[in-house]
Amino acid sequence: MRTSILKSLKPDIIVEMLDMAYAFENWSKVMERADMLYQCVQCIHEERQEHRTMGLPLPYVHTERPLIYYQGFSLQMRGVAHQKMGQVEQARACINLYAELGWMEELDEAGMQVVQEFRHRAQVSRYVLEIKEGHAELLEEYVNFLLEHPEECIEGLRTIVEAAVRYRWQIDRVLHMITRQVQSTGREIDSSNNDDMYHYCYQRALYEQCMGRQKKAVEFILQALRLADELEMNRYFKKCAALLESLREDATGEQIGRYRAFLEVMDI
Repeated sequence: MRTSILKSLKPDIIVEMLDMAYAFENWSKVMERADMLYQCVQCIHEERQEHRTMGLPLPYVHTERPLIYYQGFSLQMRGVAHQKMGQVEQARACINLYAELGWMEELDEAGMQVVQEFRHRAQVSRYVLEIKEGHAELLEEYVNFLLEHPEECIEGLRTIVEAAVRYRWQIDRVLHMITRQVQSTGREIDSSNNDDMYHYCYQRALYEQCMGRQKKAVEFILQALRLADELEMNRYFKKCAALLESLREDATGEQIGRYRAFLEVMDI
C-alpha cells in the first residue's frame, strides 16, 4: 500500500474494521486489516523518526492508545487469523513477535504498560494454541495458570473443553478444579464477554454428550440458546437448536418445556 494512502488512515478506524472482520469470522479479511494496521503504524513511526533525526517537530497523529498498542494488536490479530486457518507455525511466529514489543525508542510509562500487557496476551495465546493442537502434557500447567489468572477462566474453559471434545480427553477433574476455584473467590462462571461464554456452553454441551450425560448436555445447550439470543447471532441459535433436537429424547419434560417456552418468546 502506498505511503500516501497509509498516511491518510487512522489506526483506531482500522481497529474497528478489524473487530468487525473478526466478529464475522472472515479470517482472510482479518489478515488483510491486520497487515494494513501494521503498515500504518510503521509509516507513522518512520515519519516520526525522520523528523526527530532532522530536529523537526514530530507530526501529530491522534490515537486513543499508545502507538505500540496498534503494533501489538495487529500482530495478535494476524496470529489469530493464522490459527483459525490452520497455519500453526505462522501463528506461533506472530505470538513470538508481540511477546517482545519493546523496540520503539520513545516508549513512555504508558507504552511500557502496553508491552507488559501484550507479553501476558502472548502467554495466554501460546497456551490456547498448544492446547488446541492437542498437547495434553501442557494441560496441568495451563490449569495452574488459569487458577492464578481467574479473569482468563472463561476463555480457558472454552479452550480446554473444545480440545477435550476433539481429542476425547476426560477432563472432569479439571472442570471441577477451575469452577471450585472461581466460585471460592465469590464469583460465578460467567463473563462480560458473552461470546466466550456462549462457546464455552456449547462446547460443554458437546463434552457432556460425549460423556453420556445427556440431561446435563441439554442444560448447557439451554444456556447457550439464551446467550445466542442475547448476542443476536442467528447462526449460533440454529446450531444450538439442532443439537438440542438431537438430544430431545433424553431431555426431561421440564427441559423440553423450557425449550418450548423459549421458542415461543422468540416467536419461532
